[in-house]
Amino acid sequence: MRRREFSTLLGGAATASTVWPSPLGAQQKATPVIGYLGTTTPGQAAPNVAAFRHGLSETGYAEGQNVAVEYRWMEGRFDRIPAFVADLVARKVDLIVVGTDLAARAAKNATSTIPIVFIAGSDPVEQGLVASLARPGGNLTGVSFLTRELNAKRFELLRELVPQARGIALLVNPNSPAFELTVKAVEQAARAMGVQLYILKASIENEIDAAFTSLVRRQAGALVVSSDPFLNSRREQLVALAARHTVPTIYEWRAFVVEGGLISYGTSITAIFRQVGIYAGRILKGAKPADLPVVQPTTLELVINLKTAQALGLTIPSAFLTRADEVIE
Repeated sequence: MRRREFSTLLGGAATASTVWPSPLGAQQKATPVIGYLGTTTPGQAAPNVAAFRHGLSETGYAEGQNVAVEYRWMEGRFDRIPAFVADLVARKVDLIVVGTDLAARAAKNATSTIPIVFIAGSDPVEQGLVASLARPGGNLTGVSFLTRELNAKRFELLRELVPQARGIALLVNPNSPAFELTVKAVEQAARAMGVQLYILKASIENEIDAAFTSLVRRQAGALVVSSDPFLNSRREQLVALAARHTVPTIYEWRAFVVEGGLISYGTSITAIFRQVGIYAGRILKGAKPADLPVVQPTTLELVINLKTAQALGLTIPSAFLTRADEVIE
């Protein structure tokens, strides 16, 4: 059961205006088209897409009725971003939704006129996406949430859950813009707790397999999967490897735990996509991205899979369970 809500800076959605048919038979306005650039596969993204559609519905839009959505799926291959963005811009869609920092920068570079609603895992001001959180000032706005800052907290939670682990590994994507800052933050947490930290790197599928081989060889007692779009796109592979090697692992998103991962700590991704849907609908109704403040999640969720804990031979302390927002049995 979730006890905390996702709070935003959003105000109420604008109401739809009534359009009367013209007695002169004037042509009605074409159905607006949203270009949606997804990072994973349609199957993996189904809950997020459902949340996005829910947000749209709150502003009066229903896909297939009064709005169309053109989907492009990266399937974890971020080299596809430039081509997909160029295609959506060439099609002159009415709005573009992007789910990663890289895609947001590519979209910003590709168009200064088409509105863009982004999901950013790093500071969008620091990245140059917007002028400020309160007044974005351009054709971009969206949701920005803490990712790299939470990796150290995930390390601490995992250490609390597996206190007997002599060493804990951190899996990171070396191509991530936040790579150095992520490693530095977790290294500081490890030193403060007197725990050996092993840095494992993976930017392609085969390197994830190699990282687990290295983890086993070094006898790391637990694993932190860092916040990263590529690693998030390899959800099934990561959960399967953690189970095969019986490694207690903490992730960013609830979806990992639903699929059999041990524990996750982060913002609610479905709540984020709902807010993206709301912003998309408001912009289609005439709001300007420049005037819509970037939304920042203010609450986090802790999710635990008890069945996985039992398979790993872990006993979850009752105090830990009490802190959890959701316990999957």
